[in-house]
Formats: sequence, C-alpha cells, structure tokens
Amino acid sequence: MHTIDLVYVGRGPHEELVTYTADQQDHYAEEGVHVALRDGSVWDPERLRRGAVIGLGRTLLSRLVGGIPWVALNVNTQRPQFWVLARPGLNSLADLAGRRLAVHPPHTGPGCFIRVVLRQAGLDPDRDVRTEVRSPGDYGMDLRRLRAGEIDAAVVGDTMAPEAVAAANGWSVLAFVGDHFRIPTVGVAVDPTHVHPDDPAVQAVVRAHRRALQVIRNDPDTAVRYLRAFLSGHTEEEVRAHYEKFIAPYFTADGQADLAAGAEAITAVAAELGVPATFAAADFYRTAPTTP
Repeated sequence: MHTIDLVYVGRGPHEELVTYTADQQDHYAEEGVHVALRDGSVWDPERLRRGAVIGLGRTLLSRLVGGIPWVALNVNTQRPQFWVLARPGLNSLADLAGRRLAVHPPHTGPGCFIRVVLRQAGLDPDRDVRTEVRSPGDYGMDLRRLRAGEIDAAVVGDTMAPEAVAAANGWSVLAFVGDHFRIPTVGVAVDPTHVHPDDPAVQAVVRAHRRALQVIRNDPDTAVRYLRAFLSGHTEEEVRAHYEKFIAPYFTADGQADLAAGAEAITAVAAELGVPATFAAADFYRTAPTTP
C-alpha cells in the first residue's frame, strides 16, 4: 500500500468534507493508499511542498508570489466558501463603507478574495473600510464581537452554517463570496519539484476524492450525516439547508477545474497582489484524467 502526507491549511467542510467522506467510505483503502492527514495551517510554503496539499487558494498565491510550481490535480468547488455576516442596518457590501470589518490577512486566499470582492463593490479595502485583520480559524471571537457591537461585520468560513447563525442573532448575510468571485478552490495540489503529480500515491488520493465527490453530490443523506460532524452546533435541518444551498449545487461531480473561471481568477488575484500573472490556468489546474 502507498502512503502520503495530505495537508490541510484551513478548517471547515470546504477543506475537510471530501477527505472525511473518502475515509469514511473506505475509498483510500480501496485505492491502495494510506493517508496521514496533517494540520499545515501555520506551516510555511517550504514545508508544505513535501506533501499533497488540500488548499488551492494558498498554493495559487504562493505560486504567484514565490514561484513555487504548484499543480492542482483535483478541485472541490469553484465557489469560495466564505460569507460576510453583518449587524442590523447593513444591507449590501456598499454599506460597509466606514464600518469595522473583521477579515483574513491579505496574503491568505480568503483575505485576497474578499479584497477583490470589496473592490467589485466600489470599496477600497485599505481606505473605505475599517478592516480588522485576524488569523483564519475558529470564528467564535468574531461572533462574540458582533454581538457586543465591537465590529459591524465579519468574513467567516464554513466552520458554521452562516445563514443559521445570522438568523439566530438577527444579523444579515451581506454576501456569499462564491456569488461574487469564482475560483477553482480546495482539492489536491502538489509541487512537482518534490512530489510528482503521477506518483501512484497522489493519483490514488485524487481517485478517492473524486469518488467522495460523487457521494457528496449523489447521496444527500450520507453527505448531510458527514457534514454534521463538522457543524455539530446546528440542527439537522440547519445542516441540510446549508448542504442544499452551498454544497450540493457547487461542489464538482468530477474534480475538474473550470479553466475559464480559473483564468479570470488568476488575473484578478495577481492584480490584487500586485504581481504579474506569469502562468495560464491550464498550467496550474491540471484537467487530465487520473491514472488507473
């Protein structure tokens, strides 16, 4: 049996649900690979290069900025799974002008993506919004600060069901980032300098993840049961509503990237980072079928 380190760089179902499903369904074992799941949330890019990485946003940024030749072999979704929650009185992204917004750091995938979205709404994230940068992860402190009125809005990930949280607190969901900015994201990426894309262990992981995507798309009851492992603070009805609105319609069925969306996203991210886009979408997102 092959072995491989599989590294996640963020938390939440967008990163972990496919991996969890592949494990629970015995896809890894059936594909002949033993996966050691590693938490690389605070790893530097050099350390990440030694294994397969789930987070594609971070690898895309490090390829643009650092020249690491990452290749994405599998894509879970083209819609970044982040939301903007806001206190009463804010009804659109434009209403964030002059307001206090908790955001991810600009050099992270979600931090960069929300800056692109804010600019689309006519806001300069450095001048028009009072951004308060905090590290990605558990958004519990953001929720506490929203309740206390210390911030007006926060960009949160899917460690919760954002619409259910907003409804319970009388807040609004100003935006689902995936509605405003499309980029093939979360899946499996490797640096060919250290891990060849056609390595049998890598290909086994990709096959297992594509099988898991089929389960998520075609077996809602099983997918919701697994999703509840990540959204344990919610009712089954809330979890199912989140699945039906944000996962079922937006997770891929085959792990393939939309190269047109990828090309537009690379251009936008490079412009936000102030670096040239030196590679095409097809150079980063590999759409070839897996080897048997």
